[in-house]
Amino acid sequence: MNTRSVALVGLSGAGKSTVGRALAAEAMLPLVDLDALITQRAGLAIPTLFSRHGEPHFRKLEAAALEQALADGPVIVATGGGVVLRAENRTLLRANAFVVWLDAPIEALLARLLAHDEERPLLTDDPTAQLTALRNARAALYAEVAHLRVETSGRTAVEIAAEVWQRTSEHI
Repeated sequence: MNTRSVALVGLSGAGKSTVGRALAAEAMLPLVDLDALITQRAGLAIPTLFSRHGEPHFRKLEAAALEQALADGPVIVATGGGVVLRAENRTLLRANAFVVWLDAPIEALLARLLAHDEERPLLTDDPTAQLTALRNARAALYAEVAHLRVETSGRTAVEIAAEVWQRTSEHI
């Protein structure tokens, strides 16, 4: 596996896919969006995967997609928010990519999520409470895997990508 990949991690709404596209253009590397790859391979939307097969099955598909993405490097990888839940994913990310944690306050994340008409399986009932619980459960895991943490609120994807590229290009 190649260590020149950059992987973006963070909660839903942090901008992983959007920043990933801008970063891929800046770095002139292909983008692998894990959620898109999983959807393509499974032939099902992520909410359908969750409802039909459950989160554990989805996490297995996610781990396989991550392994393949990093094996095909160097690439920019936009991960799903829960990719850090599996220890083997954290090990794989840390060993094979420069990992950037995209972060923002809950209010900024919610504003971005509400601006997109997209179903999020883990944010269905009370998005504020659920997103806060996810942050509490995952923040230490993001910190464990990340080489760099970047605040994304109040900034465009192009601005964030430029900062990420400036701060990662010497490491990849």
